[in-house]
Amino acid sequence: MRQASASSLLRRLMVGFTLVIVGMALAGLVNAVYEAKSNQQIRTASENRARARELALSMVLVANDSRSITALASASEALRREMFRELDYHSRVRLRIWKAGTLVYNSAPELPDVLPAPEVTRVGANGWVRWSESDQASGIRVERMHEVDDEWMLTASGLRYLLSPTIAALPFLLIIAFGVIRIGLGPLRAIAAAIEGRAGSDLSALTASPYRELSPLIDAINRLMARLHKRIEHEHEFLSDAAHELKTPLAAIGLNAHLLCARLGKLGDRDDSDGPGKALRDSVARASHVVHQLLALERMQADMPTEPTALDALVRDRLAYAATLALARGIDIEFDVASVCVLPLHRESMAGLLDNLIGNAVKYSPDGATVSVTLACGNGVAGGAVLKIRDHGPGIPTALRSKVFERFFRIAGNDQPGSGLGLAIAERAAARNGAGISLESPAMGPGLEVRVSWGSARAGFARSGERRQQS
Repeated sequence: MRQASASSLLRRLMVGFTLVIVGMALAGLVNAVYEAKSNQQIRTASENRARARELALSMVLVANDSRSITALASASEALRREMFRELDYHSRVRLRIWKAGTLVYNSAPELPDVLPAPEVTRVGANGWVRWSESDQASGIRVERMHEVDDEWMLTASGLRYLLSPTIAALPFLLIIAFGVIRIGLGPLRAIAAAIEGRAGSDLSALTASPYRELSPLIDAINRLMARLHKRIEHEHEFLSDAAHELKTPLAAIGLNAHLLCARLGKLGDRDDSDGPGKALRDSVARASHVVHQLLALERMQADMPTEPTALDALVRDRLAYAATLALARGIDIEFDVASVCVLPLHRESMAGLLDNLIGNAVKYSPDGATVSVTLACGNGVAGGAVLKIRDHGPGIPTALRSKVFERFFRIAGNDQPGSGLGLAIAERAAARNGAGISLESPAMGPGLEVRVSWGSARAGFARSGERRQQS
């Protein structure tokens, strides 16, 4: 059964893909910040150089008047501040002018003489770019220092500008990734479907995968199936050999027990119909029955050819075989069939199925009861066929109806002799003949109704059988 808490390979791949996208976005963000800061420094340096040259040319015209130099420099700074006031431009400028080596103007006397240079690798720690222009004839030297403003990159609007492409593209990238991964995992789902659609006894090798990544998985599964097939074959051989080896000594024990009891009777001993002699004969008979059941179980699992078989005629034959036991207990067997029913069957395994189901119905019905057998056949296998065998015995509790198909399982308190293999044999025989088997409660009265179904009538029973195998 599938675990509810099982990890998802698709989710794992999606998380990995998301982390890759986020990592790439962060790397892109770092690169964008670096490029923005570098470009900001270049633009600021270009502006600073152009403004310094412009001021130097203007100062040469008034080089002989210190007041004019100061007034012209102040006007230039006022004009710059006015131009950028509406743009909320926060970078600062320091303008200094020397006349014959004497400082005559300083727009920012509060700043230290030496200001830090800009660093491209640091954000939020603004540096200053410097440019100086000199005129030897007039003795004028103009120095303009411009602060590189990159603090905007740490503001909400700056981060939104840098991250908005990634944030907008991420959902679409994840949708595409989801589709690609789903398609990419299709071969895995195909392998799972191929394994799920197999019969429980099919251990043949899987078809080789055309994908190099899946070849190790296919090879490992095929090697596992080969090992399982070999192990099952060894177990079948052991069980078959053991059962065959036990048949002869059990037959000899049974014959000697019968002769011993007969000899004791001739010697005038008391009747041993309820004594150790009878117990010995019953034990030998039960052991022989178990051996024959084990051999029948092995035959159910062997490969056997199918051939068109009249199921109605086969049921009549097996009912005649069970009639002796039924007559001894006064049990009537009714068989109701409307038409000839021909199906592709393994005759030997189907006979074993009928013997076990009819034998159980007779064995568990009270003396003088009636066992009803009904066969309804449609138009061939596709039309469906249903065989019903109903007894009037104690029935089987609903909670145990899946357990009774297990080998050697017997219901507690059951005093009828048996080995617990009959229904296991019947289930495997039904599977070998393309049928499903289920246990139902009769519509009226006590007892148990066993249904064996072929074709379309099998669908519900096949599903119940799958649930039983999974539980």
